[in-house]
Amino acid sequence: MLQAYALAKYLQSLGHDVAVIDYRPEYQPGHKVDPSFVMGIGFLGLYGIRHLYRLYKRIQAPRRSAYYELEQARRDAFEQFFREYIPLTNEQYKSAKQLVANPPDADLYIAGSDQIWNTNLKNGRDAAYYLGFGSPKRKISYAASFATQELNGRFKGFVRRQLSNFDSISVREQSGVSILESLGYSGVTVVDPVFLLQRHEWDATLNEFEDGVDSEHEDYVLTYDFELVESVIAPIAKRLSSLLGCKIYSVGPKNYEYADRSFVCCSPLKFLSLIKHARCVISNSFHGTAFSMIYDKDFFVVKRKDGLNSRMQDLLGCYGLSDRLIEECADQNVLGKHIDYSLVKPLLDQDIDKSKTFLQQQINAVNNRL
Repeated sequence: MLQAYALAKYLQSLGHDVAVIDYRPEYQPGHKVDPSFVMGIGFLGLYGIRHLYRLYKRIQAPRRSAYYELEQARRDAFEQFFREYIPLTNEQYKSAKQLVANPPDADLYIAGSDQIWNTNLKNGRDAAYYLGFGSPKRKISYAASFATQELNGRFKGFVRRQLSNFDSISVREQSGVSILESLGYSGVTVVDPVFLLQRHEWDATLNEFEDGVDSEHEDYVLTYDFELVESVIAPIAKRLSSLLGCKIYSVGPKNYEYADRSFVCCSPLKFLSLIKHARCVISNSFHGTAFSMIYDKDFFVVKRKDGLNSRMQDLLGCYGLSDRLIEECADQNVLGKHIDYSLVKPLLDQDIDKSKTFLQQQINAVNNRL
């Protein structure tokens, strides 16, 4: 959600009409809003976001009404953000065939970001996420991600054919460039869309939200357990809590016993607010990491067991932060080390400028063709 918002907001700031293609494929049922929708900008179009419903499916608990109510409340929080902040097309699509039959009109289509090309997920095998629709206008990707070091071999041929739709390809990780090259394509790396907005722009969005909620005044370590590995994150959180002399807050699909406060029905902006006000952030999430960097937070990334470490490894490696990727047995000296953002920010700002230049070049190419 926050990626879609950031890219749309940035493109709007350049003076373009923006529309997100309301794509809710039937293979992702069970929720009112499918975050694996497609993005356009009036002008532009296709944006995929990770399927949030996986979180609920991973909870190995009976489907009692209490769990249903929590899940519904979480969906409602995202629905509210979705309707209020994401500029949608009037038409809603449920399949790639519907997009082919009645494509939205745009001068430039954009596919991205996140794991839209992860062939271990159904969206990575869906032609919609490769812009397999619409008239032959300019089509690009922005910060698309394969999410893994290599493709599922069964689908390499499919991906190779689908990538021929693009006039220009940008991905979020260097590992993605390597995959493209193995398929006979070239590509460039760009920053995740959330980095296109400066900190003060995120603050401007948060201010209106925070005016209507209770602010967090006490010090806390924030955990965002995307993979539900409480047994790994809890010991780290407890050690940091003791080291910093503060409480533990958690964001996730359930209440955690180790946390002093758990935010289960957390909206995208509440999530962002919790990161902004935290002393330190512990997560196994790319965007938990990205927003920690935007807000100059000390953070630690817990290695994931699902093999999706490449995105975090590439991000941290680019900015001299590889030591923030830790395991349960992390040394106390590592946990007590602060991040020197005076070294990180110049490198990150350089990459942000390069990414904005890439987008402007694609827009100029459209204008030259019109």
